[in-house]
Amino acid sequence: MINKLVLENLKHRWVRTLLSALVVGVQVMSILTLIGLSRGMLQDSANRTKGTGADIVLRPDTGHGTLSFSSGQVKESFVPYVAKLPHVRQAVGVLTQAVELITSMNGVNFDEFQKISGGLRFLSGGPPQGPDDLLVDEAYARQHRLHVGQTVKLLNHDWHLVGIVQGGMLARFIVPLTTLQDLTSNSKRVSQILVKLDNPSLADREVAEFNEKLKGNLQAISMADFLSLFNINNIPQLKAFIAVITALAVVVGFLVVFLSMYTAVVERTREIGILKALGAKPWTVVDILVREAVVLALIGCALGIVLTIIAKAAILAIAPASLPVTDAPDWWPIAAAIALGGALLGAIYPGLKAARQDAIEALSYE
Repeated sequence: MINKLVLENLKHRWVRTLLSALVVGVQVMSILTLIGLSRGMLQDSANRTKGTGADIVLRPDTGHGTLSFSSGQVKESFVPYVAKLPHVRQAVGVLTQAVELITSMNGVNFDEFQKISGGLRFLSGGPPQGPDDLLVDEAYARQHRLHVGQTVKLLNHDWHLVGIVQGGMLARFIVPLTTLQDLTSNSKRVSQILVKLDNPSLADREVAEFNEKLKGNLQAISMADFLSLFNINNIPQLKAFIAVITALAVVVGFLVVFLSMYTAVVERTREIGILKALGAKPWTVVDILVREAVVLALIGCALGIVLTIIAKAAILAIAPASLPVTDAPDWWPIAAAIALGGALLGAIYPGLKAARQDAIEALSYE
């Protein structure tokens, strides 16, 4: 009987029900889309790092297992030193610099990188010959309608686009290392060193030896272990950002349901009085409002998942290179729980207010 009453109340005020559920859905969508974008970008970065063909990555010895996106923290002089170590076939320094909001540029010695990676695959154009030559991956070139021979302005510098390469290796932009070092005031410095061994099965043993020889300067990590670091939990700033968005989502859900339930209590004062006159206990009234809040949250969660799928399709259609996004079905129950928690918090005060109403005063309410 109570469930039927709840459903009839929501159906009777269907516009408010739909709008409230839609706002909860947007709350769910914001969480799921943020997680999808975060994972998509990290997965894309991991795939690009793996595509270089390196067996070991040398990076600054930070003393903790988190990712760092700072540029120019490694002295370039370590590259020839590492290249002479036993079982090292090739070593190449890579400088990473953010160019746009979430798009980066890599500076490398192209000839050395070709040896370690097996070669970039050109779809048009060819390798860089001059200091201002630029390579762009196919996804970014297609998204921005770039073509070989075009002048591209990045980092307040005019680059000559000489080649479009197949994606999956390094950043979206690849330029000569020395030019990027000069533009970013990172002379003789790189972000990391990629190492190719003559026998990849020796990676774990060589990592231990590198860490012994380079202790205090560089940290060696196998490619498999390095790829495992591309996780939201290993980026404190991203974790904090997601926590803030989640907290805001809870507040939004709370306010929407609170307003909806409070308005419902005011509008149904006489109805509540009738229920109490028929013997309904205070907690029965609270139960009705809580169930309405739960139904609103569940409808909102379903709408949120649908909106997330639509948002993903729109993002991939508009900016597939700049904003790689992936599905996060494991976060569906988490986002639903967050929405449900906010809804329940929003229903508490209106429910208690309804429960405390005097039956006689409620019956006389016009």
